[in-house]
Amino acid sequence: MNRRNFIRTGIAGVAGLSIAGSAVAEGLMLPASATVDKVKFGETGLFVSRVAMGTGSVGGGHESNQTRLGMDTFVKMARHAYDRGIKFYDTADSYGSLPFVGEAIKTLPREDITLLTKIWTQEDSAKNKDTETVPAFLDRCRKEVGSDYFDIVLLHCMMQGNWSQTRKSYIDALSKAKQDGIVKAVGVSCHSYDALREAAESPWVDVIMARINPFESRMDGTPNAIKEMLGKAQQNGKGVIGMKIFGEGTRVKDDEREQSIKFAFTEGNVHSITLGMESIAHIDDAVERVARLSKQ
Repeated sequence: MNRRNFIRTGIAGVAGLSIAGSAVAEGLMLPASATVDKVKFGETGLFVSRVAMGTGSVGGGHESNQTRLGMDTFVKMARHAYDRGIKFYDTADSYGSLPFVGEAIKTLPREDITLLTKIWTQEDSAKNKDTETVPAFLDRCRKEVGSDYFDIVLLHCMMQGNWSQTRKSYIDALSKAKQDGIVKAVGVSCHSYDALREAAESPWVDVIMARINPFESRMDGTPNAIKEMLGKAQQNGKGVIGMKIFGEGTRVKDDEREQSIKFAFTEGNVHSITLGMESIAHIDDAVERVARLSKQ
C-alpha cells in the first residue's frame, strides 16, 4: 500500500480497533486521552515532545500534502495534535508550511511549543549575489510563523560529507543567530551516511535529523549502522530526531507502523520522531502507539 492509498483508505474506521487490539495483546490498555510526553533533548537545553508534527509530506515548491489540506483543516488538525501532546512542529521554507503553523499556534503559549525549520543551502562556491542571506531568511520565516525566534534551525537535506566546509557561510551565520537568541539550537537534516557521520562528530551540531526504520526503506545505511551512529550522536550530546519512520509512506500497514515506532524508541537511539500525519485519525493512531511503545 503506497502513501496515496493509505491516505485514501485512511485509518479512521480501523484505528480504534487496531490500537485496542495491539494494546490488549501487550496487556497495556490506554485511555483514549493518552498523550505524548516531553523528553530531554540531548544537551541542547530543550525538552521536546516524542512526536513532531511533520509538515512536508511530498513537499517542495513551497507546498506539501499538509498545506494542500487547506488552512482550516490544517489548523484543526494541528490543534488536535497539540491537545494530544504533540507540541513540536517540523517545518521548512520549501514546504510552505510556516504560515499554516503560525496560524495554528498563534493563540497557544509559545514557551510550550518547539518550532523547527530548515534552510535550503548551496555550496558557498556556488552562491551568487541573488542568494537570500541567512539573516534575511530568518527574518522572513519568523514573520511567516509569527515568532521572534526558532527553537531549532537545520541545514536542509545534506547529501554529502564535508558539508561543514562547503556550507561554512551558513554555519557562521546560524552561529551568530544563535548567539543573538534568534535560534536556540542548530544542526543538520541528513540524507547520506557520510553527512550523518560528520554531524554526529561535529561540535557545531546540536540537533540531527536522520532517516531510521527497521526495514531499511529510504535510508542511508542498514538499520544497525544508522542506530549505531545515532547512538554516538547521543553520546556526544546531540538531540536526535528520527524521520522516514514509515519509509516515506512505503511501510504503513498496521503491523509495519507498530514495528517502526517500537524500533525507533527501543533501538533507534532517537529522542523524538517526526511524522507526516495528514488527518486526525493519523494523529490519534500515532499518539496511542507512541504512548504505549515508548514505555516498553
